[in-house]
Amino acid sequence: MRPKKRATAKLMTSKLRGLYAITPEYTDGARLLADLEAALTGGCRVVQYRDKLSSMAERVTRARTLRELTRRYGARLLINDDIALAILVDADGVHLGKDDGNLIAARALLGPKRILGASCYADFAAARAADAAGVDYVAFGAVYPSPTKPGAPLASSNLFFDAKIGLTAGSCAIGGITLANAPPLIAAGADLLAVISDLFSAPDIAARATAYQRLFEEHSA
Repeated sequence: MRPKKRATAKLMTSKLRGLYAITPEYTDGARLLADLEAALTGGCRVVQYRDKLSSMAERVTRARTLRELTRRYGARLLINDDIALAILVDADGVHLGKDDGNLIAARALLGPKRILGASCYADFAAARAADAAGVDYVAFGAVYPSPTKPGAPLASSNLFFDAKIGLTAGSCAIGGITLANAPPLIAAGADLLAVISDLFSAPDIAARATAYQRLFEEHSA
């Protein structure tokens, strides 16, 4: 049953669906820009800037550059775990982990127009709470063993079925996703596939992004 009321009203945004590129931890800013542009050329339209290694000054500079790049391609830019940085560079939204702040407060700070995503791991109760707080999507994962977080508990594909029935927010799959193992997740109801390694380690990033987008088109056909 869908919740009747959310903590804070949001304006309706167009559907978040497709490949969700999460930036790798590159120390080379030029490489980051080039690889992300390749993904955008291939059709990716949702990007998360994730950077735990750079200084704040470097993060601001890179986020501004990525903001300009994503705008040229009509793509949305979200910032990982940093509401202040998202507002500073006029990003489209923020993704928050379990310990990265109160979601109701985050929604109030971001306002109704920006996107708010939340990590819910394999916890559907957390997803319901996030949905009630006004998030635009909940992320479940790791859905497969992940090279980024090898010890993470696995999230069942049933969570995406449950999200379609019980939540207003969209759902995002993350963790160990490849082009080969992605189709069952889309079939289960995942609106977004968050990918790092299988996208940015591909020999042709643009072609890999196109292939992911095609999976969603084929499922909609």
